[in-house]
Amino acid sequence: MFKRTLILTLLLSSLATPARAIEGGPAPFDGELQRLAEIMGALHYLRGICGANEGAKWRNEMQSLIEAEAPNGARRALIVASFNRGYRGFQQTYRTCTPAADFAIRRYLDEGAKISREITARYAN
Repeated sequence: MFKRTLILTLLLSSLATPARAIEGGPAPFDGELQRLAEIMGALHYLRGICGANEGAKWRNEMQSLIEAEAPNGARRALIVASFNRGYRGFQQTYRTCTPAADFAIRRYLDEGAKISREITARYAN
């Protein structure tokens, strides 16, 4: 699991500023970016209840992504709302770590890594 977490972190850090949309407009990858934010919100909550001992790692990763992407007000609000939706969705369902929560973590780490790779391959210079 650590290897997938490391891969996702490295891929997130590779999303470069040149991939940003022209100021004021949406980026062609905004849908994928919002899904990635939702996944990071879910991971922030789930890894916490499952004893990963990562603290604010996923919140910090989200902040780094926002800083690298530097979205305008509306884009930023959508990305942040996606992160919060991912967090709150699992907060309402899980109070303790369960096998289903562990499975969701693995699934989201894989999906997040895939999205990160695809965005990087398609849009990074």
